[in-house]
Amino acid sequence: QVQLVESGGDLVQAGGSLRLSCAASGRIFSVNAMGWYRQAPGKQREVVATIHSSGSTNYADSVKGRFTISRDNAKNAVYLQMNSLRLENTAVYYCHYRDLILGGTFWGQGTQVTVSS
Repeated sequence: QVQLVESGGDLVQAGGSLRLSCAASGRIFSVNAMGWYRQAPGKQREVVATIHSSGSTNYADSVKGRFTISRDNAKNAVYLQMNSLRLENTAVYYCHYRDLILGGTFWGQGTQVTVSS
């Protein structure tokens, strides 16, 4: 079992920045993928960015150049630096973990990001 705890969600003005953090604990395998997903009201949950334990990253086209995902393998943590935030970025952001050894997948509780005009 893996537990994920997110933090950093807040109310921020358009154009501002925010940094989300996620700490994983439990049965962590060295080969894994972590990432951030978001869900806005009335919309499906969508991937924002992912990062493999090797450091390889992937981003949704809408956030490329504005968001940066990173991780600290020693701390089993993943981060999302969000810059130039827009109103449409308002959503609940969820941390995700998937081990690539046994195939388990886990979700955090979510953290609210609200961008105001």
